[in-house]
Amino acid sequence: MLLPLASLLIFVGTYTPKDGASHGIYSVRFDPATGALSAPVLAAKTSNPTFLAAHPNGRVLYALSESNTGGAAAAFAIDAAAGTLALLNKEASGGGGFCYIGLDATSRVLVGISYGGGQVASFPVDQEGRIGSVATLLQTAGTLGPDKARQNAPHAHSATFSPDNRFVYVCDLGLDKILRYRIDHQTGRLALDGETATAPGAGPRHSKFSGAGRFFHVINELNSTVTTYACDPATGHLTPKQTVPTLPAGFQGTNICAEIRVHPSGKFVYGSNRGHDSLAVFSRDEATGLLTPVEIVPSGGGHPRNFNITPDGNWLICANRDSDNLVVYRIDPATGRLTATGQTATVPKAVCVLFAVSGE
Repeated sequence: MLLPLASLLIFVGTYTPKDGASHGIYSVRFDPATGALSAPVLAAKTSNPTFLAAHPNGRVLYALSESNTGGAAAAFAIDAAAGTLALLNKEASGGGGFCYIGLDATSRVLVGISYGGGQVASFPVDQEGRIGSVATLLQTAGTLGPDKARQNAPHAHSATFSPDNRFVYVCDLGLDKILRYRIDHQTGRLALDGETATAPGAGPRHSKFSGAGRFFHVINELNSTVTTYACDPATGHLTPKQTVPTLPAGFQGTNICAEIRVHPSGKFVYGSNRGHDSLAVFSRDEATGLLTPVEIVPSGGGHPRNFNITPDGNWLICANRDSDNLVVYRIDPATGRLTATGQTATVPKAVCVLFAVSGE
């Protein structure tokens, strides 16, 4: 399918199982006028690029390699016309395999998170977007949560930079904690600055800021909730304000949450359920940061590990890992409600959706 020149370039991170179903990072073009997706193109062959980040210059993409051989982050040059990637360089952390990477607002510090190792790594990034040698490798530690199966060790899961770029917040699923690290932008080093405990057994996974940094929204994987925190602008300290469920009342099945996003308008928050296989929609009070459930809609496939919202706020694209598909929804600008468009694309083991120019 040929899309107009105004189409958005999307990169899709995947798992690359031994059966060869997926081979790495794929690119897809999205038509923001119709919601149509092009056929996917293999942008770069690489092992388990399950999370991606973009440099704001639109010329460099970062990917992790999630494996048992150790954590590593790779930088790729983007060929926007062809939708392909060329490896610039790759740096190992010396720790466990990564599950998440993120780039700070100055584009000088890249952070990698190891779920299996319970570690936080940081790397300096040069002016061309290349990754430097690991600057810090920190172990998360503390009392484990009550879930003996999933909280058997520290399990750091994501890194979210504060809007003022002083801190990076790391959700640790195993410890039921949100750890706050101060960033040294000159060296790329991190230092622990504080921590916030979540509800026991919550299992915090991913997070996003809203309200110019006044509020912090965390999706809790294990108890299927979203918790909103107030953030002190002076210290970065988090204070819990509200917790709301992502599941319908009375649901009795098994579920674990995955991704959370704040709409560009700041009026809505979205979260994904794996097991219930759905997307939860919340309206958001911009003054208080508090959330009100709006609806829960099917994700259009199995295991919606990740989704993203277009920069104009008009569309949501969901990656369903177990059904190997991307599903496009139109967003109602007044209510935040989602309408499935019927537009899909087949991408094997899709687990991350990244807009090439806009980044995370």
